[in-house]
Amino acid sequence: MRLWVLGVVSLFVARPGWARPHGLPDRGVFADLDARVELAPRAPRTPVEGVIDEARGILVVYDAGLAHTAYPLGGETAVELGGRSLALRAADAAEVAPLLAGRPVTVRDGHSRVRGGDRDGDGIPDALDILLGARKVALNGARYEGGYLALPYPGGDVPRQIGVCTDVIVRAMRNAGIDLQVEIQADIARAPRAYPMVKRRDASIDHRRVKTIVPWFRRHMAKRGTDPRAAGDPFLPGDIVFFDTFPSKAGPDHVGIVSDRLGESGLPLVVNNWTEGYVESEMDLLPIVPVTDRFRAE
Repeated sequence: MRLWVLGVVSLFVARPGWARPHGLPDRGVFADLDARVELAPRAPRTPVEGVIDEARGILVVYDAGLAHTAYPLGGETAVELGGRSLALRAADAAEVAPLLAGRPVTVRDGHSRVRGGDRDGDGIPDALDILLGARKVALNGARYEGGYLALPYPGGDVPRQIGVCTDVIVRAMRNAGIDLQVEIQADIARAPRAYPMVKRRDASIDHRRVKTIVPWFRRHMAKRGTDPRAAGDPFLPGDIVFFDTFPSKAGPDHVGIVSDRLGESGLPLVVNNWTEGYVESEMDLLPIVPVTDRFRAE
């Protein structure tokens, strides 16, 4: 049982807030849960701009250069943005009209790269796609159950009703088209010295161990600060966060994904699978468990 478990039991529930099904053409894991995924509204920083992706039917809002949220095109309400009339769902129109009023809105060139990356080609920037995957993981609610299981490769996963903390990351990142199982195997082969803990590659388990996946994130994703209260470097939805739950042992031993919902602490909740007796869910970990590393898809 982790050292911090008793301090977390009462901190599950997010602050209440208005949310709605995202309605985006998501291409990823647990498709049966897509209609139940809701994104919480968030106040943007600045500057804000919109990018229309007509081919994929998406309006992406960027905040300070990073993907903030996205809306599906098509709906009953017309909104004038950037000199164009867009049809949006009524609730989306009410939210996006003041958000982008007087802000630049451009149309994406279908041949250009989606800003923020789009590994699975659905038009949703990778950080948002990871967040959508995390929301589906939390809805799935797999119980914590460890142990070695032989997995197929690529795309191997343990049975959906079980998992550990790393499986949260694997599943959410696959929602963005990033197969961590494949990425880890390729990176170990490419740079074995970066993975001194791996004596022989094993595609069934290497991507399911916290200490094994940390080198991949340090080598391939944008590293951010570890202070969740730092005003200039906020923890944003979709960030991958590693924790040290045993201060007496050096290095991270737990991992989760920053949610778009706030906890009672006022800090974002973290989608994770804590330990035995728990399930995939959101928890208010940031104020009480030390963060060792944080990464973002950019």
